[in-house]
Amino acid sequence: MPELLIELFSEEIPARMQARAAEDLCKALHKELGALMPAAPRGYSGPRRLAVVGEMAARAETAPKEERGPRVGAPDAALDGFLRKHGASRDALVQEGQFWVLKKPGEVLEAADLLAKALPAVLRGFPWPKSMRWGTSPFLWVRPLQRVVCILGGEVLRFPVEHGVTSGDETEGHRVLAPGAFRVTGFADYVAGLRERKVVLDAAERATLIRDGIAALAAAEGLEVVPDDGLLAEVSGLVEWPVPLLGSIDDAFMDLPPEVMRTTMRINQKYFALRTKDGKAAPRFALVANITATDGGRALVAGNERVLRARLSDARFFWDLDRKQKLEDWLPKLETVVFHAKLGTQGERVRRLVRLAGVIAPLVGADVAQAERAAGLAKADLATGMVGEFPELQGVMGRYYALGQGEAPAVAEAVAEHYRPLGAGDAVPSDPVAISVALADKLDQLVGFFGVNERPTGSGDPFALRRAALGVIRIIRENALRVSLSAGILEAFREFKGATFGIAVAQEVATRRHPDGGVEGGIEADFTAGLLDFLFDRLRVQLRAEGARHDVVAAILGTSPDDDLTRLLARADALRALVESEDGANLLAAYRRAANILRIEEKKDAASYTGAELDPAALTLPEEQALSAALDHAVPEAARLLQAENFAEAMAALATLRAPLDAFFDKVLVNEPQFRRNRLALLARLRAAMDSIADLSKLEG
Repeated sequence: MPELLIELFSEEIPARMQARAAEDLCKALHKELGALMPAAPRGYSGPRRLAVVGEMAARAETAPKEERGPRVGAPDAALDGFLRKHGASRDALVQEGQFWVLKKPGEVLEAADLLAKALPAVLRGFPWPKSMRWGTSPFLWVRPLQRVVCILGGEVLRFPVEHGVTSGDETEGHRVLAPGAFRVTGFADYVAGLRERKVVLDAAERATLIRDGIAALAAAEGLEVVPDDGLLAEVSGLVEWPVPLLGSIDDAFMDLPPEVMRTTMRINQKYFALRTKDGKAAPRFALVANITATDGGRALVAGNERVLRARLSDARFFWDLDRKQKLEDWLPKLETVVFHAKLGTQGERVRRLVRLAGVIAPLVGADVAQAERAAGLAKADLATGMVGEFPELQGVMGRYYALGQGEAPAVAEAVAEHYRPLGAGDAVPSDPVAISVALADKLDQLVGFFGVNERPTGSGDPFALRRAALGVIRIIRENALRVSLSAGILEAFREFKGATFGIAVAQEVATRRHPDGGVEGGIEADFTAGLLDFLFDRLRVQLRAEGARHDVVAAILGTSPDDDLTRLLARADALRALVESEDGANLLAAYRRAANILRIEEKKDAASYTGAELDPAALTLPEEQALSAALDHAVPEAARLLQAENFAEAMAALATLRAPLDAFFDKVLVNEPQFRRNRLALLARLRAAMDSIADLSKLEG
C-alpha cells in the first residue's frame, strides 16, 4: 500500500502543545481518510513542524448502499427533503413494501481528490488550545503556517490548502545551521534530509539525546542530574538539534535553598539542576542549546551564566527580605487576599483550618497545640515575596522560614507537607501533625466549594476537588487511619456561615434519599451524605486505576455505609477473597438463585418473606434441616466476627453455607405446595444473612 507523508511547517509551536497536536492530527486524518487508510498514521512533532506518515490506498471502490426513505404516500415535501439530503433524483427510488428506497451505487474514491478535500477541512477544524490569524485570512493556526508537504507513494500531491499555501514536496531544515528549502520524496528521505540539515524529527529521540547527554556530562564531574521529566519533555519541544552543555553557579548563591535554585533555573531558564552523589545541590547546571557552536559552546555557557546570576540575585533578594520578619507577621496580609468570592479571604480560611486541625489532631495521634500552630502558619508564606515570585514554592518556603524562626520540626514539616499529595506519584504526609493539617486543608476545600455549589462537572474541575478527594483517601489509606469521614465533613461544615451554604447539595441528596419527603437528619446530614458519595466515587476510581475490584466496595456500601475507610476496605478485601474462592463463587451463585426465586414468588404473592416465621417442624427433608442448622450457626457467628472487625473469619463463616445450600437446591423442590411458604421463609433467612454482609447484586461477574 502506498506511503502517505504529510508535514505542516510553521513558525515555532509552543512546546506544551506539540505532542497533543500530533495525536490530534493523526486522529483527524484517520477519521477523514478512513475509507482509504485502514490504520491510523504515526505522528511526529517538533518546534516548527507536525508530521504524519501512514499507509493509504491510491483509490478504492465503496460498496453499494441502500437508504430507506419516507413511506409511500408521504407528502412531497418529505420526499423532496430526503432526495436533497442524498443528492439524488426520483429516478433513483424504488418501492419496497410500504417505503421508498434509494439505491446508491458504489463510487470510486481517488486518494488525491479525498486528500484535497480532507486536509483543508482538518486544518480549519483543528483543536489548538490557542490559535491566531495573520494577514487578512480568517484561517486560524497556532502560528503562521508556511509550508505543507503531501506525498503519496512517492508522488507529490499539489492542491490549495489554506491562506495561500499550496501543498508540495518542499520543507526546511534547521533555521540557523541549515537554512533554506529542500525537496523530499518519502518518509525515509524526509527523516534523512532533516537529520542532514540538523533536525531530529522524533521528540522521543530528542529527549533521549538530551537526557543521556547531560547525564554523561554530569557523570564526568562526579555529579548526577535531578530528575525532571516535565522539563525534559518541554526542552525537547524547544530544540531541533539538542546540544547539552554545563555551566557553573557562583558560590555566593550556594546557600540558597536548593528548591529555590532549581525553581529559578527551571521556570525562568529551562535549565536542569545537578546534585552531588549525597543529594546536595551542586554548583553546576545543565542547559540545552539548539546549535553546535564553533567555540564548543563557551560563549553560550558564559551568556547563560550571566543570566542565571541575575535570576539568582533576584531570588537572593526575596530570600533575605522575607527572613527579616517572622512567618506569622505575614498573616495580616492574608485578610485582604480573597480565597474565593463566596468563601471569604485566606485569613478566614486560616482560622477555619486552625479549629479543624485541632479537632482532627487527637484522632490521628497528633499534638493538638502543634497541629493548631502548624495550621495557623500553613498559608503565611503565600504573602511572602518568594512565593509571590514562584507560587510553586508555597509550603516549601514556609518550612524554611518556620525552621529559621525556631518552630518545632513537626510544625515546620506540616507547613511544607499539608498540600500533599499533589498528584498520583506524590507521597502523602506521614507525621501526625502534618496529617492533621493536610486533612483539615482538603476537607475545608471540599466542604467549602461543595457548600457554594462549585462542584466538578464532566468537562472541568477548576478548583481541583477531585484531587483533594483523592488526597483525603490516600492519606487515610496509606496511614491506615481510623477516622470518621462524616464527622470530619460535619466539623468542616460547621465552620462556614451563610443561610444558603450547602443547601443546593443537601436538597439534591434529600430528593434522592427521601423521595417521600421525609427528612432524617436535616441539611447537615444530607450535605454530608452528598460529599461522602463524591469521596466514595473517587475511591472507586482509584481502585479501578490500581486494577483492584471496585465493585466489592460498592457492594459493602450498598448494605452498610461505612465512613471509616480503613474498616471499609478491610471488609471489602475480605468479601473479595470470599467471592474469588471456589466456595465463595458457588455460594454467590446459589445466593443469586435463591434471591431470584424469592423475587419471583414475592411478586406473585404481592408479599415479602423477609422476617417470615420459620416452622422447624415443617422442615421434613434432611437437606432443608441441614441448611437451617447451618444458618443457625453461621449467621450469629458471622455477626459476632463482623462486630469484632474480624472480617476474614466472618466471610469464612458464611462460606460454610455453600455445601448445605448446594444440597438444598439439588434435592429440595421449593414450590412444593404444602411446604412452599416455609421453604421460602428459609431462603429469605439466607438472603437476609447475605444481605447483611453486602449488596451482592452490585458484584460484577
